[in-house]
Amino acid sequence: MRTLYHPNREEIQFSSVLYALSDQIRLQIVTMLLEKNEQSCGALNIPIAKSTLSHHFKVLRESGVMYTRLEGTQRFISIREDDLNARFPGLLDVVIHVTEPY
Repeated sequence: MRTLYHPNREEIQFSSVLYALSDQIRLQIVTMLLEKNEQSCGALNIPIAKSTLSHHFKVLRESGVMYTRLEGTQRFISIREDDLNARFPGLLDVVIHVTEPY
């Protein structure tokens, strides 16, 4: 079974999180997941190529912003709210308040 890299809470770097959040598509993904909690990758209605969406998921996952859970052939994604709030208190609140509606 394939495993995906997720940094431990202590390994999440502020600069990596800011980089992950610097893209409008990734911000849209984060905002959607904060509203809907865990979703399957295919449930997000974002009109971009599947390969591009996969790249954005990888950036968010490897930066520590997002968690990907494998279940059979499906992938379920969620925001690592507890870890991000522990490392950078208030960051997600700022993201929610300053992000334009999608």
